[in-house]
Amino acid sequence: MTTTRIFYDAVAEDYAEMFAGELTGPRDGAVLAEFAELVNRGGGGQVADLGCGPGRTTAHLASLGLDVFGLDLSGSMLAIARRENPGLCFRQGSMLELDIPDGTLAGAVSWYSSIHTPADRLPSLFAEFGRVLAPGGYLLLAFQTGDRPLTLDRPFGHPVRLDFERRRPEAMAGLLEAAGFALRSRIVREANTELGESSAQAFLTGRKTAAVL
Repeated sequence: MTTTRIFYDAVAEDYAEMFAGELTGPRDGAVLAEFAELVNRGGGGQVADLGCGPGRTTAHLASLGLDVFGLDLSGSMLAIARRENPGLCFRQGSMLELDIPDGTLAGAVSWYSSIHTPADRLPSLFAEFGRVLAPGGYLLLAFQTGDRPLTLDRPFGHPVRLDFERRRPEAMAGLLEAAGFALRSRIVREANTELGESSAQAFLTGRKTAAVL
């Protein structure tokens, strides 16, 4: 967690500028819109954008009518999120140890934020997501597909380095099901080379159906 926080603190301003228009693509926007519709159709409630970075996904979810707050490890990312979205709530913390009561969220989004979690800690991460979701709550998970990590060394000229883990959608779906989620949808789209993507992107939506052990 320390390495991840230091990395994003260093690159925050450059990262926010580079990916400012990331959610304008029709496929990604449709995934988020479907998630918002599921939550609202289920009666609404509070939603957490876990690993929110500079807050663009948080703001987009709010524009879709969700009662959403963002959470991130990086203080620098949160400073940008608060500056750009003064009407929204942002908190600092770890996804693996959420300061959120059991069963209180209607939805949770992990938009490319699980990619820094080691594989052996993914079951604990998904169990934590399940803990804070109410029965019937929805989880949206986005990540890059593949078997080998992408390593960024000195991005934007900053003296930091971090691995971005790629995962197999079928393996991630299995972990979600083991954590008490019923998989509602699995979408995989081709890489958007205009955004610098080098692998296909996956989006899994699950619904909490049982207590997470």
